[in-house]
Amino acid sequence: MTGLLVVTAVPAEADAVRAGLTDPTVTVAPVGVGPAVAGAATARLLALAEAAGRPYRAVVSAGVAGGFVDHVAVGGTVLGTASIAADLGAESPEGFIPIDDLGMPPALLGTGSTVTADPELLATLRAALPTATVGPVLTVTTVTGTAVSTRELRRRHPEAVAEAMEGYGVAVAAAQAGLPFAELRTISNPVGPRDRDAWRLREALAALTEAAPALR
Repeated sequence: MTGLLVVTAVPAEADAVRAGLTDPTVTVAPVGVGPAVAGAATARLLALAEAAGRPYRAVVSAGVAGGFVDHVAVGGTVLGTASIAADLGAESPEGFIPIDDLGMPPALLGTGSTVTADPELLATLRAALPTATVGPVLTVTTVTGTAVSTRELRRRHPEAVAEAMEGYGVAVAAAQAGLPFAELRTISNPVGPRDRDAWRLREALAALTEAAPALR
């Protein structure tokens, strides 16, 4: 068995992680934006490693994210206790219905719309990053950009600390392979009305580099 697999959405995130790594056995790979492409690409990486007789021991989805301002500040670091497919479900006149409540949750290993982080892997990351904010991370396919949608997400997921676009897909791929999973994010912007001037991508990437030694 080989080391940890860390997947990011884009090359800039992968470069930021690599810049701070201290464990040479960690593999970092950008796999694309969104849960579908990230999940498919991660599953392929895991299958190829297993077929070669060098399976990974765990998977971490890492990168930048939007943070819910009542939980974490821009530039902060987040560790996900769970990755939640926040927009997987159906609209109705009464509001959003999660896939779990529709009688047709994803069959794979009973994951439903939530994949919980591996307790041991999460504990290791928390020990290495004691100041990180810990809580659920939402996976969305459309970045939240209005006050209305922000309020709705807060209502449905009051404990969520951040939103990103790949965690749930990567988590399902890890579950397929029977591997521990966790999500590590640094905050580039507040979740809310879209305002590119408020984004601090450079600071978030620097925070990702600072957090990278925890990946080992």
